[in-house]
Amino acid sequence: MSGNKTLIMIKPTAVRKGFIGPIMAKISEGGFKIQAMKYMQLTLEQAQAFYAIHKDRPFYGELTEFMSSGPIVAAILVNDNAVEAWRNYIGATNPAEADEGTIRKLYGTSLGENAVHGSDSDENAEIESNFFFSATERF
Repeated sequence: MSGNKTLIMIKPTAVRKGFIGPIMAKISEGGFKIQAMKYMQLTLEQAQAFYAIHKDRPFYGELTEFMSSGPIVAAILVNDNAVEAWRNYIGATNPAEADEGTIRKLYGTSLGENAVHGSDSDENAEIESNFFFSATERF
């Protein structure tokens, strides 16, 4: 059975470019409900911990540097089959390959700076949600 939540982040470049509002509007238009949300800046150490699953990948250093380079918005979204629904809604990782109208096509600037993060599995949605939010921060 598929889960009903996913962890998302609006990444630093999208925040710097003023895309929080438009992305939040797309979230609402897509039928997603916000269970928890915060505006924050990850330290390099927090970014490294969050992306530890990728520590042996060649892009890990660049990714963690980028994700700690400015404020982000982290949120737990709720919807039926939330992980798959969100990943379909945001489009391909590379904005150049994303379908028209998807969040990454509209607001992503490159493969590495693709505007938003989305959990890739129900298990990771749980782990990632717990990384950012306690039970008392979820509504």
